[in-house]
Amino acid sequence: MGSLSPPSLELQSPKISEKSLLELFKSQQNHLNYFFQHLSLPQTLQFTQTLHQCRGTIFFTGVGKSGFVANKISQTLISLGIKSGFLNPVDALHGDIGILSDCDVLVLFSKSGNTEELLKVVPCARAKGAFLVSVTSVEGNALSNVCDMNVHLPVERELCPFDLAPVTSTAIQMVFGDTVAIAMMGARNLTKEQYAANHPAGRIGKSLIFKVRDVMKKKEELPVSGEGELIMDQLVELTSKGCGCLLVIDEAHRLIGTFTDGDLRRTLKASGEAIFSLTVGQMCNRNPRTIGPDAMAVEAMQKMESPPSPVQFLPVINNQNVLIGIVTLHGLVSAGL
Repeated sequence: MGSLSPPSLELQSPKISEKSLLELFKSQQNHLNYFFQHLSLPQTLQFTQTLHQCRGTIFFTGVGKSGFVANKISQTLISLGIKSGFLNPVDALHGDIGILSDCDVLVLFSKSGNTEELLKVVPCARAKGAFLVSVTSVEGNALSNVCDMNVHLPVERELCPFDLAPVTSTAIQMVFGDTVAIAMMGARNLTKEQYAANHPAGRIGKSLIFKVRDVMKKKEELPVSGEGELIMDQLVELTSKGCGCLLVIDEAHRLIGTFTDGDLRRTLKASGEAIFSLTVGQMCNRNPRTIGPDAMAVEAMQKMESPPSPVQFLPVINNQNVLIGIVTLHGLVSAGL
């Protein structure tokens, strides 16, 4: 069979230049500055206090791009431990409105304030007793006239050359909503520990929640050896536990020192055949870095990486110097730290 030659690829000159891109970013910056300079702080404060004082759930709704923003802001509040949710306006008219109560606040995001789907939701939400807040960008819109409160988000124009694609207005909605969320976070005196508790699977949460005892190896996983054991008799123990070391202990399980695979190579190079008669206790490091089980896991990582030279593990001991575990750099990384 004959083979077809590949189509020729002609290099085209780029249609987007660095200069034009920079001009767009500067224009967007100017549009955002317009918003900051013209936003009503009294309106924003009243809105923030209304959400902060809500006895029920703060629901957000919107259509299209504004709907995505509304959902995102709701997720921000949830991550801060604030009861919130997103109410799809179409689904609301088909049963989901039942989630609203007279203790709730419903925030409706719409640039024009004339979104038909939201206007249909208003009387249904009002019948449930919810407090309604419209967040709009066009003066004198229909939504602001039928809600209990309106917040005006001033938009100079969209970055889109046709002033149509909602790229500036949605950025403003996002900045507004998330800034209000952080204001509520401050008002609730949320601590780092409380924030971390809401993010247990993320690196932020793990670094603030996980302790050494949560990530350490223990019991049968520990590569232990008595100080009188011959080095060559302990090679299996040294290599089989995946720690790259031996933890040298006395009869009471107190830590004496550590012997690493690096120590083995150095001892073999320096001693030659004499290594067959050397004990682990003779060649171990009797002043290793250690850590307690209640220390934060991130502290263990910092201790491993500290001068004069990094190490790959830390023996875990209690107040009586009794060995209870080992934490390894590989284990910390595997845990997402």
